[in-house]
Amino acid sequence: MEILRHVVVLVHLVGFAVLFGAWVVEAVSRRVRVTRLMDYGLLIALLAGLALAAPWGISYELNYIKIGVKLVVLLVIGGLLGMGAARQRRGATVPVGAFWAVGILTLLNAGLGVIWR
Repeated sequence: MEILRHVVVLVHLVGFAVLFGAWVVEAVSRRVRVTRLMDYGLLIALLAGLALAAPWGISYELNYIKIGVKLVVLLVIGGLLGMGAARQRRGATVPVGAFWAVGILTLLNAGLGVIWR
């Protein structure tokens, strides 16, 4: 069971890597826009994170404060991506601050998962 949990952790980190990687590609290309790949990375990270929040096959207590903080940050990222995608569909540009916030918050969320014990 512990191996399965480690696989889900890997999938969770891959979701953040996809989201952050797609963001980096846009930032390096100097395009301030939201892509579908960012949405997919967010979805992968969310689903794997929800699976990790379930207390299955572990002999220790889960850190629910950490789980809550990571979920709130993920929801803020989702809101920023949704807002950016809606503005793009209307023909407007994504605010630069919102675009940079997506990258910073994604890195923060991955860092919280790895560093916070």
